[in-house]
Amino acid sequence: MTASLHRIVVLATGGTIAGSARSAASSAQYQAATVPVSDLVQAVPALADVARIEAEQVAQVDSKDMSFDLWARLAARVAHWSAAEDVAGIVITHGTDTLEETAMFLHLTQAAPVPVVLTAAMRPSTSLSADGPLNLLDAVRVAANPAARGKGVLVVLNQQIHAARDAAKLHTSAVDAFGSPIAGPLGFIQDACVRFTRTPVGLESPRLPVPETWPMVEIVASYAQPGTVMVDALTSAGAKGIVVAASGNGSIHETLAGALANAAGAGVAVVRSSRTGAGHVAIPARPVPAAGIFVSAGDLNPCKARVLLLLALAADPAQGVDAVRLQATFSAY
Repeated sequence: MTASLHRIVVLATGGTIAGSARSAASSAQYQAATVPVSDLVQAVPALADVARIEAEQVAQVDSKDMSFDLWARLAARVAHWSAAEDVAGIVITHGTDTLEETAMFLHLTQAAPVPVVLTAAMRPSTSLSADGPLNLLDAVRVAANPAARGKGVLVVLNQQIHAARDAAKLHTSAVDAFGSPIAGPLGFIQDACVRFTRTPVGLESPRLPVPETWPMVEIVASYAQPGTVMVDALTSAGAKGIVVAASGNGSIHETLAGALANAAGAGVAVVRSSRTGAGHVAIPARPVPAAGIFVSAGDLNPCKARVLLLLALAADPAQGVDAVRLQATFSAY
């Protein structure tokens, strides 16, 4: 390892990449977030040929248990290290279950001058053919590459580079579980070759602040003959926003639409997303019942739309009662 190599900081949060199992033959039965980041780094000797690594254990959690407090802590560490004069990039190890939400949060809040790259694994570190070591090596390669600057927050898995805004988990267990279903990957990594084939969108608007107080924003789904109990209960509980995992092109069952219209009338921001996993939810050319007072999430899936709604309402609560303003926010990011 030489001083001429870039300094890359690895921030660890746990997840399957830091998981372990009793048997190397097991890739489904294991305990996440047990292996410290120092061991993850030591397990990949090739890192010493790519960068000078400094590792920090920010948390050690299964990402299904991700919290707003941990998001805020992670954002603070990203801001701290990205401001360091000799840090060329930041890599974040994370669990796959909520990686796309954390990536979206960082995309919306961090204007880091250096690359910020999230990576993960679908198999625990003790598994046969564990994918974590190569994903970590590739993430460091991307973070240390000058071409990654100005690309926003990135996600690197399975030799592909994704924009944080676009990346989504599309399979329960496959090594190639992540993709960008709308726009496709930004590029790829093959050994030392890091190549970008397109530029991400949504970077022109100013980043949103990390909330000190988080509004209540939840997700409900539309399906055959839904009830209104959840919407009514959320409205009564003081929810500030509801994202609808709607069918098709943002269509909502008439019964649920009525309850959501009542919620919107009570000051709850309602955002239409699609449960299909891909595609754009159209904004009606003319207001129609329900859809006219609801906001379109565009091509954001329900979980990503919730992150944006959380941050938008925390930054400016008045958007929740002004669908036109809130639609402009969603269109900007």
